Amino acid sequence: MLKKNHPLHLLNCLVVTPLLIITHASAQQRGQISDGVQPVAALSSVLDRANENAPTQNPEALDRRIKERIATFKGKVSLFAKNLDTGETYALGADDRVRTASTIKIAVMVEAFARVAEGKAKWTDELVLTKDVRYSGSGVLPELSDGLRLTFRDAVTLMMVLSDNTATNMVLGHLSTDAVNARMDALGFKQIRIMRRVGSGSESREGKDPENKRFGLGAATPREWVGLMEKLERGEIVSAAASKEMIDLMKREQGRYAIGRSLWNLPMASKYGALDQLRSAVGIIYGGKGRIAMAISCDEMPAVMWSVDNPAYLLMSDLSALLVNGLGR
Repeated sequence: MLKKNHPLHLLNCLVVTPLLIITHASAQQRGQISDGVQPVAALSSVLDRANENAPTQNPEALDRRIKERIATFKGKVSLFAKNLDTGETYALGADDRVRTASTIKIAVMVEAFARVAEGKAKWTDELVLTKDVRYSGSGVLPELSDGLRLTFRDAVTLMMVLSDNTATNMVLGHLSTDAVNARMDALGFKQIRIMRRVGSGSESREGKDPENKRFGLGAATPREWVGLMEKLERGEIVSAAASKEMIDLMKREQGRYAIGRSLWNLPMASKYGALDQLRSAVGIIYGGKGRIAMAISCDEMPAVMWSVDNPAYLLMSDLSALLVNGLGR
């Protein structure tokens, strides 16, 4: 129930109740509603919903709401979020080493931009599609013919916008997995690691470690992902101009199935990842009360469901809304 001094209570008294009463009376005259429909009941429903979506007033309330939502999910959830304008954070398993799936492509993108800035590669460098780099799952290049020539920049764009696995392997062939990890080390991110190409091959030094085989393509922690996104947003990776280009590229990712799914009116820079029993997402949602950076991993799901309505996607949608509301000030 709303307290008397709650702003929504004042809205009720001053504006909404009189309006609903007038509307109710007018509709009765037109025979459009029955006497059994009560404007106060309708108002209560509207205000209850508004109250649920109102910004969380304290960390304990946010924590309770998040854990109540996660309790209905079958699987393991790890997340970290930060309001980049206020510094307020929320953590739940933030330092868990999790499988990245395609979110590791963010690190590959960073190495690509750094290599160009250092003059060790050019965006106009030509990459050739061959049978050796092909991998299905996402993207368009597996449907195209061998011998297709792409610029380095176009391959990076396909990797980020369409999560094209074949384009990713082409980019890694131009960079190397070890170079990606060395770049993360230089930036201070010791847990963000690529283990190999998409599918197999070109294992990094870390990827050859038997203990890392369980991660597949890559490993990271939610906290480090948010740290990387914060540096990008603040223009601190490679250069201010390059950081902005990378954020702009992530804003063009196609598909909005998880974080930000219900917040369609808010801009977002993101990268998703998916495996049979895993869904992951890293991004920044630009809300009116702060830029909320977040990384969420949902793993160990008991059932495989390749659908936009996968339970993990729906969970991440709800969690992102709670985080935007709860950390927004």
